[in-house]
Amino acid sequence: MTTVTLVGDRLAEVGTEFVYEGESAACEGCPYREQCLNLKEGRRYRVSDVRENTQLLDCAVHDGGVRAVEVEPAGVTACVPSKGAYAGSKGSLAGPCPHVECPSHEYCVPQGASFDEEHRITEVRGDPPHEYCALDRDLTLVEFAAPDAN
Repeated sequence: MTTVTLVGDRLAEVGTEFVYEGESAACEGCPYREQCLNLKEGRRYRVSDVRENTQLLDCAVHDGGVRAVEVEPAGVTACVPSKGAYAGSKGSLAGPCPHVECPSHEYCVPQGASFDEEHRITEVRGDPPHEYCALDRDLTLVEFAAPDAN
């Protein structure tokens, strides 16, 4: 399901993914709040269409202004415990990891997925990028399904 919203002009390109971070202090008093603050905080979205013939609107957060686009919830690539990780099952993240230098860190602590939720696995991608897990976790790289509603 797509939602019309406003995003920074630099993000207004089909295929761009972002995690909606919620309201900024600079949003206070903005006349476009209703059109801009209509997504779910912490969720990953993909721009599916850029509205044609729309104005570039001034914005206190985005220096290049904002533009109307259609977005849809996007899936998240993540590392999960290997046991029970198969397409169609539900999986959860293994837990926080302090090793930011690890090549798998962005998948062990992915933006757009939280540790306290289960997510439906749509695809098993295989081994994660790291050769050795510093926390001695047996992990598999998967794709979580996009949530159904914004």
